[in-house]
Amino acid sequence: MKRGVMSDRDDNKALVRRYFDEFFNRQDTTRAAEVCATEYTEHALAPFGDTEPGRVNGPEHLENTVRWLTAQFPDVRMDVEALVAEDDTVVARVHSYGTNLGPLNGVMPPSGRCFAARQTHWFRVAGGKLAEHWATREDLPVMLQLGVITPPGRTAA
Repeated sequence: MKRGVMSDRDDNKALVRRYFDEFFNRQDTTRAAEVCATEYTEHALAPFGDTEPGRVNGPEHLENTVRWLTAQFPDVRMDVEALVAEDDTVVARVHSYGTNLGPLNGVMPPSGRCFAARQTHWFRVAGGKLAEHWATREDLPVMLQLGVITPPGRTAA
């Protein structure tokens, strides 16, 4: 690699960092088409979901995801703690936090409570854009923090 020239891995890591910073933290999806491929495969389930979205329009899916998440957590933050890239794959460890001020999953009344949790997000990059996504989230701890689920042996708050 020549000095001053970014590798594909560095470009891919920068793309994933931009995904979280620009779209979720700044809630600006105006450039979603620059980051997500139109032909995009989403493997991540929504909390309590039972099917993967599968093949979707990437920019449209990103805009809908940001709108869905920020309707529930207007102050949501997704801080990238680490990025690892190999070939066309980038993995991000993310620390997410926010306050539930909107209907949870669009159906449960807002709790007004805060959550903090870690997630891992896996992306496949193709043609300089995100083309595929998988996620592993701490949904159970989040639901406990929000008071949606009561731990066994305890009464609801």
